Amino acid sequence: MGERWILHCDCNSFYASVELLSHPELRDKPVAVCGDPESRHGIILAKNQAAKRFGIQTAETLWQAKRKCPGLILLPSHHDRYRKYCNIINGIYCEYTDLVEPFSIDESWLDVTGSWKLFAPDPRTLANKIRERVKKETGLTVSVGLSFNKVFAKLGSDYKKPDATTMITRENYKAILWPLPVSDMLFVGRNAAERLRSAGVRTIGDLAGADPKALETMLGRQGAQLSVYARGEDTAPVRRWGEKEPVKSVGNGMTFKRDLVSREDVLSALTVLCDQVAGRLRGHGLWAGGVQLTIRDTQFKSITRQCRLEMSTHLASELEAACQKLLRANWNGRPIRMLTVTAQSLSDQPGPVQQSLFETRAPDEKREKLEKSLDAIRRKYGQSAIGAGSIVKNDLGLGSLAVSGPQEEEEENRASKFKGPK
Repeated sequence: MGERWILHCDCNSFYASVELLSHPELRDKPVAVCGDPESRHGIILAKNQAAKRFGIQTAETLWQAKRKCPGLILLPSHHDRYRKYCNIINGIYCEYTDLVEPFSIDESWLDVTGSWKLFAPDPRTLANKIRERVKKETGLTVSVGLSFNKVFAKLGSDYKKPDATTMITRENYKAILWPLPVSDMLFVGRNAAERLRSAGVRTIGDLAGADPKALETMLGRQGAQLSVYARGEDTAPVRRWGEKEPVKSVGNGMTFKRDLVSREDVLSALTVLCDQVAGRLRGHGLWAGGVQLTIRDTQFKSITRQCRLEMSTHLASELEAACQKLLRANWNGRPIRMLTVTAQSLSDQPGPVQQSLFETRAPDEKREKLEKSLDAIRRKYGQSAIGAGSIVKNDLGLGSLAVSGPQEEEEENRASKFKGPK
């Protein structure tokens, strides 16, 4: 087989662009999509090109954005609309290849190696054809990166926006990508970028030329993998449409309607979050070997702590007990804006338990039956049919959690989960 041809298709300013379909009169004005300020989701979720020119950034607070652009027009988010257009667009992609792998709600990789000749004289023409079709059928624009691996295709879609195709080949990738700042590399977050820059690794080219062992010492296994990416050696396949990625963690987070200021507040929140996470674990048929707790204060500063569990579990009571220990060891009493509970080290079977000479540890069968009974009631009557007494008439917004996913965490972290066409 000849050269691989991977497309990365990224919808431009997706949330904002979908909202502007209903408000065409605002298209040339600075517009941002925000969370509900009344529910304390008062942050920027997306912005259009006009707002970007004022320096408006995703995840900044509304007052910061308004200070930059007093005339900024704020629109509420409509996630049902985003899912609808996501389904339509990915349905278009699937007409050109069955190797379509969503990366987020508005991004997908397409492997057209074996199919491009059926639709176009060359891969670039096919990329342009897909862009034009999405625009015609949805009114939305897409930027496409075209390359021989997934990472470079993603960098290509980021290289020129909006509504553009960028081709990254084995002949030009050093000239195009290596001068870019290292923070542009896929999977290089803020902390990793700062550590790399402090070590003199400022560009993607620097990253490609750095000693892989030194990068691994600095960043762990991620460092060595980033070295592979920068040199163009990524060989990861594009998954077939509908093929699920193995679940690596299950989490739920929430921004509360008011700050958590007392121990009772925090324990009520942990009870509900752990209940939701445990239910999702059981729904996936998984057990957790560890748990992670993220605490975000009113200054948007977060701490994340994790621990191994003595025995793998999918029970809310055991996740909650571990989270309470993490909380006691790490919470300084400052008001809490947001909590996230994440189950980690997942397996499809309960792990072996190291037994003591003096006591035998075994799963809590009574608790297992109780929590599975709760699952059955909720499947039949809905998630709000039964729950902890602490959420009755609470003013924290705890009753709004849904088992379908961490909507509140999504709105703070912009980490959308793709559902796929029905």
